[in-house]
Formats: sequence, C-alpha cells, structure tokens
Amino acid sequence: MIRPSPATAPPTLRRASLVRNGGVHSRGGRARALHTTVFLPSPLKGSFESLARQNERAEEDGLERILDEDDLASRIDQKLLVPVPESSGLAVNTDLTENHRYCRPWTASFLADLARVHAAQFHKPITVSSAVRTVEYQQHLMRTNGNAAAAEGDIVSPHLTGGTIDIVKQGMSRQELGWMRNHLLAMQLAGTIDVEEEFRQPCFHITVYRNYMTPPPIPGPAPRGHHPPAADQLASGGK
Repeated sequence: MIRPSPATAPPTLRRASLVRNGGVHSRGGRARALHTTVFLPSPLKGSFESLARQNERAEEDGLERILDEDDLASRIDQKLLVPVPESSGLAVNTDLTENHRYCRPWTASFLADLARVHAAQFHKPITVSSAVRTVEYQQHLMRTNGNAAAAEGDIVSPHLTGGTIDIVKQGMSRQELGWMRNHLLAMQLAGTIDVEEEFRQPCFHITVYRNYMTPPPIPGPAPRGHHPPAADQLASGGK
C-alpha cells in the first residue's frame, strides 16, 4: 500500500470509453486515415480519507492485524485466510512468496468474480502482485520503500488484515484500464470495496469488505451488554 495523495473530490461513474469512429478522410486528393481514440475515465486516486476508511471498516469487520510469519501460518491453518484463487483468468506475480499468496475468503470471492468477467471481456488474465502482509514485513518494506504505508498506529496498510490485494496495471490497454476503473468504481460506490490507483508501482490497490460476500444485516437495537465477536473468533469457532 502506498501513501495516498492529498484528498480529492470523489470520482463519479463514467462510461468505460468514448470512441471516435475510424475511417478515411480525403483532403486535397490525399487519403488520410482517422485513428480511433479511446478516452479514459479519470484515475481512481487515493486519499487519506480513503485509507482511514479502510482501517475503520477493517475494525468494524473485526479483523486483526497479522503480526509475523507464525501468526500468518496460524491463521492459514485456521482457514481464516484462503489461497488467492489462481485460474486461467487470474495469475499471481512469481515474486510473491507462497505463504503470502493468501487473502480473506470474501477477497478471494471478489478476485474470482473479477477474473471471470475480465477474461470474458478481454480474453487475458489479471495479475495479483500483493496480497496479505504481516506487520513484520511492512516494517521491512518501510525501510526500503519510503512511500509505503505505516505498519503500526491508528492508520496502517490494510494489507495487514488480509482483505487487500494489488492488481498489476502494467500491460493493460487503454480500453482495459477504462473498463477496470468503471467496474471497480461501481463496487466502491456500492460500499463493498475501496480502490486506489498507485502509480509508482502501477497497480489497483483494492480493499474488499466482508459485505461483498454477506449483505450487511438490517440495523436494529442490540441487546443490552451484547458485544459482537470479532470475525476471526467467529471463523475459528470462538477460539
């Protein structure tokens, strides 16, 4: 996760692309081809408010930060984290180590859905470059990448809970980038994800929320003294 730029006005949903029809134009007896131009929607830039919201939603979902490799292995064993769902439509960067190719179940569901509709549209896979991280790993990243988000404190990289993944932008066509921006923005406006485009290491940084897979409950009065258990406790049978 890269530190976001200063706050900007929230984007609005736009068409994926506007295309000027090609053809041949004759001027002075010379034929001149008119090139097709694809107009891109605006980039989905990050902001401090977006990063703060990702941390707040993780807390609301009862997600804890994963401290180190032992903690990561334990959560994998408890199936609190599941493998990134690799397929013909979804690849994983070969630099990503095996034990870091994990994410939350609802994030895996989101990736499988995105890969399927993207492949149907463009007949090529998307690539995940980053998934779950530990606090220990993020601290190391901060020493080597001055643009990395914090590992400790109130506002940290949301990769530390396992709900966030990065999807590589390199190699995407203009039409593909426009499609991704509009597809992801629609889900952000629906409240099931938050997305930020990163440019130093070009990717879509996407935090997927628990309600992507499970609709939020209808609000109602909670019993007096009732405190809902954390998501990790629910998934592990209260252990």
